[in-house]
Amino acid sequence: MSYPYELDDETLWEAGYHSGRLYFFLAQGAAEYLELPTGLARNDRIGGCDIELPTSRAFVEGLYDSHSRTNSPLLRGLWHGLLVTSLVLLDMAGPSITLRAEDEEALRGEMASFGRSMGAAN
Repeated sequence: MSYPYELDDETLWEAGYHSGRLYFFLAQGAAEYLELPTGLARNDRIGGCDIELPTSRAFVEGLYDSHSRTNSPLLRGLWHGLLVTSLVLLDMAGPSITLRAEDEEALRGEMASFGRSMGAAN
């Protein structure tokens, strides 16, 4: 069973049921904390989510900003997995967000690793 993430009827991520649902609910919780919409809408027809790209991009920018701003190792760790997954999904949809030079190499490496398990082209 899967939990697909679609953009304009194109499946970007054919997530496993559990990982897809967990990502959705983690994103919802983070969005509530950040006071930003996720750009993800449950789609009962496909049993997954539709992505609204401009809103999703703004959400990922908010995640990245919060992740980058904190000096707390705990908060940084809590943000991290959600951020990397969100960056990969956004990258699958088209141009991603701009990363700071000091973050670029590490995040791109993790995105490549996550992306392989998410079915993203390298």
